[in-house]
Amino acid sequence: MPIRLSERRPEVSPDRLLSECVPPPRFADVRFDTYRPNPAEPSQSEALAVLRQRGLALAEPRRERSLWSRLRGTKPTPAGKPGIYLDGGFGVGKTHLLASLWHVSTGPKMYCTFVELTNLVGALGMRSAVEALSEYRLICIDEFELDDPGDTVLISRLLRQLVDAGVELAATSNTLPDKLGEGRFQAIDFLREIQALAAHFDVRRIDGPDYRHRGLPVAPEPWPDTRVEQAAAEWPGASCDHFVDLYHQLAELHPSKYGALLDGVTAVGITDIRELNDQNVALRLVVLADRMYDRDIPLLAGGVPLDRMFTPEMLKGGYRKKYLRALSRLIALAQVGMTPSS
Repeated sequence: MPIRLSERRPEVSPDRLLSECVPPPRFADVRFDTYRPNPAEPSQSEALAVLRQRGLALAEPRRERSLWSRLRGTKPTPAGKPGIYLDGGFGVGKTHLLASLWHVSTGPKMYCTFVELTNLVGALGMRSAVEALSEYRLICIDEFELDDPGDTVLISRLLRQLVDAGVELAATSNTLPDKLGEGRFQAIDFLREIQALAAHFDVRRIDGPDYRHRGLPVAPEPWPDTRVEQAAAEWPGASCDHFVDLYHQLAELHPSKYGALLDGVTAVGITDIRELNDQNVALRLVVLADRMYDRDIPLLAGGVPLDRMFTPEMLKGGYRKKYLRALSRLIALAQVGMTPSS
């Protein structure tokens, strides 16, 4: 019988949450030497040089604090701005460079996506998160995004306290820091938080072909539900759940547990996928898609085609980038899971 994700109740300790904050498997072996800047895009070579320079400093052992600084509770701060921010389109190598910086740095160090960071704070609580993360030398944040004022205030507050503790930051995004949230929310408090957050980063633009303009890959034709169930039953370690059962389960779990939900799962089968009209359900599925993609877990899909899972209105709204990323990743995983050779 296949695994039922809808029947799992994973528990995740704070130590596990922190220990899993490392680059995903697809970026486990990247280094600065494996990055190939495009000769036609000088900003790529410039970003590589800047990151290499930071990497040289971070590769050195951390300076011991003086007795006076320990008594005052302060930590040494890096010269210049404590963070570097890589902005650019998809496919220009931002994540490659970010993971390379993490790999060359001495510890303690942390690597996570923006969503994982917000989930971590939600799971630990702000005070515990600040206490735990203040001990890190470097925190790398991939896919930086601010989709609502609540997240903005939360992460701004966190990062300001970490900077005060002497933590260095590195982040990537597809939007410049002072433009994050533009066109979504116009609250004065939101804009104030954006400006304060942007001041922490040395911004480096990386130019190159923007793969967003290529559109989504073609979604494979969905299978009949009976075929999904049969394939999952024959695939050792596969799960199989009805779409509604799955998203009801996600609503019961904190997003920080979605990775643990997939422990030991080698493929995910979902029957009767439907078009969504609930933003909360859609955003939870985005997080699940990210965790599946990080783990390279193939997808077996029945119901509507994946590219119809999010409504046209959703794909035009403020969470457009998240939904397009999720669709791109789910389609890629389905292409692996639903090919004849799988």
